[in-house]
Amino acid sequence: MAHSARPSLPPGVVTGENYRRLVATCCSEGYALPAVNVVGTDSINAVLEAAARNRSDVIIQMSNGGARFYAGEGMKDQHRARVLGAVAAARHVHTLAAAYGVCVILHTDHADRKLLPWVSDLIDESAVAVRETGQPLFSSHMIDLSAEPLDDNIAECARFLRRMAPLGIGLEIELGVTGGEEDGIGHDLDDGADNAHLYTQPADVLRAYNELSPLGFVTIAASFGNVHGVYAPGNVKLRPEILLHSQQAVAEATGQGERPLALVFHGGSGSEKHQIAEAVSYGVFKMNIDTDIQFAFAEGVGGYVLENPEAFRHQISPTTGRPLKKLYDPRKWLRVGECSIVSRLEQTFADLGATGKTVASP
Repeated sequence: MAHSARPSLPPGVVTGENYRRLVATCCSEGYALPAVNVVGTDSINAVLEAAARNRSDVIIQMSNGGARFYAGEGMKDQHRARVLGAVAAARHVHTLAAAYGVCVILHTDHADRKLLPWVSDLIDESAVAVRETGQPLFSSHMIDLSAEPLDDNIAECARFLRRMAPLGIGLEIELGVTGGEEDGIGHDLDDGADNAHLYTQPADVLRAYNELSPLGFVTIAASFGNVHGVYAPGNVKLRPEILLHSQQAVAEATGQGERPLALVFHGGSGSEKHQIAEAVSYGVFKMNIDTDIQFAFAEGVGGYVLENPEAFRHQISPTTGRPLKKLYDPRKWLRVGECSIVSRLEQTFADLGATGKTVASP
């Protein structure tokens, strides 16, 4: 990507040219942002708090299941729940992000063929938002057709990017499959660590870049052995050098500098620090982290429950006769979970070199 002077952007959700400028800054300065999957206001607020505390920008993203959960499991129409949940979450972030003093990239996660209507409806919602506010709801959307033939993957992504680009929305495309599973999207590791499908070919990256970048802003999730979830040592073999080879192939063909691609690292949970650093050095600006954040929240809440068992079985303590409301008040244990997320993300910002790097204007 082209290097430019460090921008100073208004805090809040970045879209359009400001989104491009933030990504370009990450790539040119050699750091990346955590992309955190959220499912409700608690996780969104914790991510914003963590970003503000670490003076870093951040990526907030929703999977289809997270969006559906945000709308409420009582909503019977699951497609409508996915759309309305994503819209409601986006509006929540737009409302609060600037007050935290950082820039936020708002993104939707994996959408395979059956979820394309979800992305399509969200684009329509952003078109309405642009007319009303001048800004789309989301910075970018991901389309994951990596299990399909490359021709079909690129053609479908091009069709969507033609609709998204005029609204100021970027596209993330997946090339090569990410192992594991997340909200029904993913692939089993049935071939073990040497599954060739887990490694993207640089020629495919070059072709996708050549065909899509003239249409709008595109980022690329090139698989280098990464998987969703956390697996036992030895079961997953990351090969970050594949990202370097992709950068070299595009740089040589286009003459657009040493690191022309904005790359994405899926399945960052459980990865070793040296592998994260290597991937970032090859032009990764975004690392997805979901499983570790889920565990951090559960660990915090679970520890609180274990420390206060009476409060989760009785309203009045059978041993002291005192009311336990102050302990079982949801704000108490939800806050413990939020703080656990904030603590875990502090480590991630540091691992990605993002601490103190916000481009948000004071």
